[in-house]
Amino acid sequence: MIADENNAEQGAGDAPAEPSLRDALGAAAAKNTGLGAMAGETAPSGDALLRAMGGVRGLCEAVLPGLAFIVLYTILITPAPGTAVPIALGASVLIALVFTVWRVIAKENVTQAVAGLVGVGASAILAIATNRPVNNFALGLGIDALYGLAFLISVLVRWPIIGIAVGYLYGEGVAWRKHPATYRVAVISTLLWLALFVARLVVQVPLFLAGNTAALAITHLVMGIPLYVPVLLVTWLLVRDVYARKNGGTASDSMSSQG
Repeated sequence: MIADENNAEQGAGDAPAEPSLRDALGAAAAKNTGLGAMAGETAPSGDALLRAMGGVRGLCEAVLPGLAFIVLYTILITPAPGTAVPIALGASVLIALVFTVWRVIAKENVTQAVAGLVGVGASAILAIATNRPVNNFALGLGIDALYGLAFLISVLVRWPIIGIAVGYLYGEGVAWRKHPATYRVAVISTLLWLALFVARLVVQVPLFLAGNTAALAITHLVMGIPLYVPVLLVTWLLVRDVYARKNGGTASDSMSSQG
């Protein structure tokens, strides 16, 4: 009986430990990123990239409010300068609201839609309250600056953000820091995202300071999804390659096993 109890205790000791709440939350957050949406893919595909952007609806939620602002502002600013800004901003907010209500009715995840609605609404209020149409983009520029700062600091303190996300996706926690190849890819990928945020600020801040609303609206749209997709794709390719070499198989197999 004593031997059986000892064997049972030994077996229990050999059992894998349950993931901590921190690990579970980290993994859930990582899977909700664009990189997490592409986990398990063996090759780049349009479906995977579309999934990373939240599907067709997620893409529309990201693009249509800004596109509506550009079109209406450009059309109305000359014949009706007094109403161009309220109408353009109102259309943006209305589109974001429609998408949010749509998701609520369909009982789908509303996180992305609500975040978009709050951002569009806050930006519109700021622009109208200050009577400066260009302030519609102040919040977005501020967010890009904060993201850029966070990514930069993460590299400087040797905890690159992409490495943290990938570590949770692969279920290895922070073990990636012990391997030079995975750590190097984490740094390179994080710097790549940092470059995206810096590029947006370098191009858009001068337009913001000059009060060039139309040009800023266009560059804001062009430097959104069209820049996000290639950076995401390169990041995924780098991560897939390094884990394939590390594990002696395909990175997608390793990532899929953690799903």
